Amino acid sequence: MVAGMEDITQLALTLPADQRAQVAQALLASLDDAADPAEVHGAWTAEIASRVDDITSGRVQTLSRDEVGAQLAADRSTKQQR
Repeated sequence: MVAGMEDITQLALTLPADQRAQVAQALLASLDDAADPAEVHGAWTAEIASRVDDITSGRVQTLSRDEVGAQLAADRSTKQQR
C-alpha cells in the first residue's frame, strides 16, 4: 500500500520538531537541481580571480582584522542604542 501525500503529511506532523526539520530539509534538498561540479568549480575560480583582480588593481581596499572588529563593535553599539 502506497501512502498518499495527506497520509505522509499527517504522519510527519506527529514527529518531534527536530525530526520534522530533518524531513523538511531532505525534501527541499530533493528539489534542488544537482549542480555540475565542473561548472561550480569554474564559477568559483572566476569569482576568486575577479576578487583578486579588484584588490590588486586597487578598486577595493582590504581591512585588517582590527578594523573589521572595530566596525562590528560600532555597528552593534548603534543597534543597541535604538
